[in-house]
Amino acid sequence: MSTERLWAPWRLDYIREPSPEECIFCRAASSEGDEERASHILHRGERCFALLNAYPYTSGHLMVAPYDHVPSIEDLDPPAAAEVMALAQRSLAALRHNYRAEGFNLGINQGKVAGAGFEDHVHLHVVPRWGGDTNFMPVIGDVRVLPQSLDEAWTELRERFAEVSG
Repeated sequence: MSTERLWAPWRLDYIREPSPEECIFCRAASSEGDEERASHILHRGERCFALLNAYPYTSGHLMVAPYDHVPSIEDLDPPAAAEVMALAQRSLAALRHNYRAEGFNLGINQGKVAGAGFEDHVHLHVVPRWGGDTNFMPVIGDVRVLPQSLDEAWTELRERFAEVSG
């Protein structure tokens, strides 16, 4: 009986990298120029910003985060909380246009027990979905097949964010 292998080399970076000592959202928020591209910042608002997830569940998986380093949505002032939702709406429009997404998962994991990988800086995940996108690859193989690189997604979505009214 032969064993088939499914390769997902990008996961090794995630596994091997030590947890960053600094907040990934604060680091991304302070990036400029080429660093901004490397951080995959899609859009900057007055109080919040959108960026691609470096280890996405699906193509286009992005996050919306406030500039303020706070652990809970309870800690956001009303204008920042409203801007998180406004950027989520803008994200849906951009993802629907670029990827023809049929649905979305939006979620905030607050606290380690709730699955937060970065529990000290609240952020909203926006994950585009399609009919049949949960197939044998992620269920049996624990592998996700992403047809587009992060850099390609960044280029397309950044352009789309500029076009989508907000």
